[in-house]
Amino acid sequence: MTETRLSFKEMCAEFDVTPRTLRYYEYIELLHPEKQGRSRFYGPKEMARMTLILRGRRFGFALEDIRQWLLIYEQQGTEAQMREWITLADRQMIELQEQKKQLEDTLAELKSLRNETAQTLR
Repeated sequence: MTETRLSFKEMCAEFDVTPRTLRYYEYIELLHPEKQGRSRFYGPKEMARMTLILRGRRFGFALEDIRQWLLIYEQQGTEAQMREWITLADRQMIELQEQKKQLEDTLAELKSLRNETAQTLR
């Protein structure tokens, strides 16, 4: 059975990222593709890492946090990584709740000002 590998271009298309983004993730050592001359190939491990990176970004994690979290798996294994994930997730949920509160306050203020302005026009 052959291992699935994606070229640089295929990796960009598969994960809907720009070449610049993919190069940057390599530069900051989030991804470590196999290199053959000037070509890069991404195996199942790199595809799994990319899935985790993009999920982390969607949740609002900093790239450095994601990098450190991926390093934990390599250095200490799955259990340590899972424990760190819980810590990171708890911290991020608090941050997102704060952002949600700020957004709700801003929306309420905007709605109030909009309604006052509409009332003045009547």
